[in-house]
Amino acid sequence: MDFFESHAHFTHHHGSIEVICGSMFSGKTEELIRRLKRAKFAKQRVEIFKPCIDTRYSEQDVVSHDHTSIASTPVDSSASILLMTGDVDVIGIDEAQFFDEGLVEVCRTLANQGFRVIIAGLDMDFRGVPFGPMPALMAIADDVTKVHAICVRCGLPAYISHRLVAGENQVLLGETDKYEPICRDCYNKLQDEEK
Repeated sequence: MDFFESHAHFTHHHGSIEVICGSMFSGKTEELIRRLKRAKFAKQRVEIFKPCIDTRYSEQDVVSHDHTSIASTPVDSSASILLMTGDVDVIGIDEAQFFDEGLVEVCRTLANQGFRVIIAGLDMDFRGVPFGPMPALMAIADDVTKVHAICVRCGLPAYISHRLVAGENQVLLGETDKYEPICRDCYNKLQDEEK
């Protein structure tokens, strides 16, 4: 049970921002879906958004790596979320790192209007650099949950999504064919080997 589920009577009429962050394969989307399904079970009206560019498992649905899914609305910019938010109680946003910086103000506006906003996204890119609007979203959030994958090389909690293919573009959609979760120590060893 997360903070907001255990303190629901405090947040029922007040907006809030929750951020779920971590590396790839850490369960961010799975946790987002879990919270949204619990809200639906509690008879709350839920709307979920994702960036149009994320078509890995589905063009429409938000789908976790373990293939749990929930219906969503793909949008091309953060401003579209404000325009499409109707008569709902809870707003979910997946893959927030792919949105523009305007997402921060959109989420702040929604929370100030009384919505519960739940955001999932990568906190860092494959180089260990804070990713897109995620750092600012974490700063303005009421609650931040950092989830961890397991390092595929040593079994410790993973720190970063290590890219397995060449390329410097920050955005490269992929799964285990392109990324692996690794811990800080294994990542640093790899960086030393590449020097």
